[in-house]
Amino acid sequence: MSVSNRGCARRRSAIRYPRPAPAMFVLLVTIVIVLFLAMLFVNLYFRAKVLRAYRDLVRTDVDFSAAQILSERRMEEEVVSAYPLHAAAIRAFGNNLRRSIRMATVLLVLITLFGGILMWYRNG
Repeated sequence: MSVSNRGCARRRSAIRYPRPAPAMFVLLVTIVIVLFLAMLFVNLYFRAKVLRAYRDLVRTDVDFSAAQILSERRMEEEVVSAYPLHAAAIRAFGNNLRRSIRMATVLLVLITLFGGILMWYRNG
């Protein structure tokens, strides 16, 4: 008894995924590139602001840990209460650092999402 593979070959070739329109592919690539450049710009902008604020805090001997700065409640209770003269600089540093992390996370998720869509279209 011989087994024929002709039926399997027909079924496999019968499944066809729609090809994306070239304009849609170009649009998605453009969105990914723009998001990458935006993430790079935001990262550099906030890194400069964070480093400037950090340098000022180090020069004035303000001591804190990463956990204290990333938690707004702990920052207010432990760091700002210990250094009330530098409260504005401490708050600015903490806010810029948290905002930078949040924005980078959102942009990274968007880039990953659009990259996945591009891979799906390219393989389709």
